[in-house]
Amino acid sequence: MSRLASLIVAACVAGCFAGAPRPALSADVPVVTHYGDTGPCADARVLGRITNKFRYQVRHVPHLPDVAIVEFRGIHQHRYEPRTEEWPIGRRYCGATAMLSNGHDRTIWYLIEEGMGIIGIGNNVEFCVSGFDRWYVYNGHCRVLW
Repeated sequence: MSRLASLIVAACVAGCFAGAPRPALSADVPVVTHYGDTGPCADARVLGRITNKFRYQVRHVPHLPDVAIVEFRGIHQHRYEPRTEEWPIGRRYCGATAMLSNGHDRTIWYLIEEGMGIIGIGNNVEFCVSGFDRWYVYNGHCRVLW
């Protein structure tokens, strides 16, 4: 088998297992409190990615308190833009309340872009925790992700 064919087969096999569910480790995802079906907004992989990225953010952005997200409450989807021919990226706009390790609650807004993960596998997640967007990447009070 040629080298190119081997790489293609390896990529296909990796792609098959990339979306397979994996057990969440206790440090991956904090407690989730929600009512009703919130679909992808409450997906453990999405919340785990937010938790890990937030932890990285508070460690690497100057003058942010060293806290972590310990719980998500009131998870909801407030807007959905399905994939169309004109706009090939489906987007879900979600919101929740994030309880932080210092005992404070903050509003969190996040966006799930379908099929925009690494090399098109999985989803991309952007998020903003109110009061933690020090450089106004998502505008004041996370307005870009509403």
